[in-house]
Amino acid sequence: MTDSAPGRLTISRATLDDWQIVSGWAADEGWNPGLRDGPSFFVQDPEGFFIGRIDGEPVSAISVVNYDELYAFLGFYLVRPDLRGRGHGITTWQTAVAHAGNRTVGLDGVVAQQDNYRRSGFEFAHRTIRYTGLVPGGFPRPPRILPVEAAGLRAITAYDAACYPADRPRFLESWLTAPGHRALARIVDGRVTGYGVLRPAHGALRVGPLFADTRADAEEVFDALTAEADDVPVVIDVPESQPHAVALAEARGMKPTFETARMYTGPVRELAQERVFGVTTLELG
Repeated sequence: MTDSAPGRLTISRATLDDWQIVSGWAADEGWNPGLRDGPSFFVQDPEGFFIGRIDGEPVSAISVVNYDELYAFLGFYLVRPDLRGRGHGITTWQTAVAHAGNRTVGLDGVVAQQDNYRRSGFEFAHRTIRYTGLVPGGFPRPPRILPVEAAGLRAITAYDAACYPADRPRFLESWLTAPGHRALARIVDGRVTGYGVLRPAHGALRVGPLFADTRADAEEVFDALTAEADDVPVVIDVPESQPHAVALAEARGMKPTFETARMYTGPVRELAQERVFGVTTLELG
């Protein structure tokens, strides 16, 4: 996609194998993506992952994943530490962001990059705080907490759509059933009142998403997801603008360890923000 002369940065679409390298870079940055996130990410938009190489060696990366005709999400904006400050990042960015076309683009920006994102047309929506901790286990699972299969993909997708800026059935079909992922829903009289997913990461278990009608609903799902966490830290990324979500994390003894800012280039559809107790991922929103 760009000049392949010796010593020059060449940008091309990445493969799933390439993304294993990029995910390692993200882990080195302390972002700690899930161990098996990649296949679900690529299911949503396999054309939305970009990698920069110099003489065949990976040096930069970014994802710009399209969800529908109106919304895309940017993540994995990375340059190898030994090659930063040479313009490779912005060149990779400019190549990849064109993939979004005229869509509104969202991202979760680390503190150090937020001013740069503002200059690129992104506006602040809210802070997202990562909470981490050893959570108490042993809560009995209420009978209304069931595997998401009991609700069905259509019902979970509809519930998810009220809490996210786009419908994402392809992503969810993979995310809910990926190896090592545990997905539970709260179902009352045949209606979904919340759902969540727990997945393995490096030295931790990640919760995301956690969407629920009320804090009580969210607590039941969270406690059921983490009931067997034992001595493994649990991580959840919480919108600071949702006080009940912050209160849930703190009530479970979790502490803030990291922050980002959700930012958008334009309008997104109205969300049930009061239902968002934990975002799905910082990489795909």
